[in-house]
Amino acid sequence: MFGIKKKVKKRTVLFVDDDVLVLQSLERGLLDESYNKLIAKSCKEALEIIRQEEVHVIVADMCMPKMTGLELLRTARKECPGLIGIILTGYENDNELKNAVEQGEILKFVPKPWKFGLLDLESLVRRAIDNYNLQSQR
Repeated sequence: MFGIKKKVKKRTVLFVDDDVLVLQSLERGLLDESYNKLIAKSCKEALEIIRQEEVHVIVADMCMPKMTGLELLRTARKECPGLIGIILTGYENDNELKNAVEQGEILKFVPKPWKFGLLDLESLVRRAIDNYNLQSQR
């Protein structure tokens, strides 16, 4: 017999970058994706959103004023322990980010500038949602 498949509710991805052009590019490039999309122009704004909305994945720029993207994820996880993080960075050889991937703090870091389709940010975000879904079933 076939089991009843549990319906998974729509997940929410929060995109955080202090560069409005990057946020606009993300919005355009991920327009057709089926998950909820929220944007924040600062880490402070991102934390306010996390306190009001259920967020499952954060895609954040590494270099932002007052707090790095990695610091944002660490802070956000205190309130939402299951968050999956992806960091956008202008530095490919960032040892702190490499260590964060190895230690499971982030799923991946993505060098800027990226191109949709080539780096396949769309698939990476979907993979992060899948990871969230898997860990929430445990």
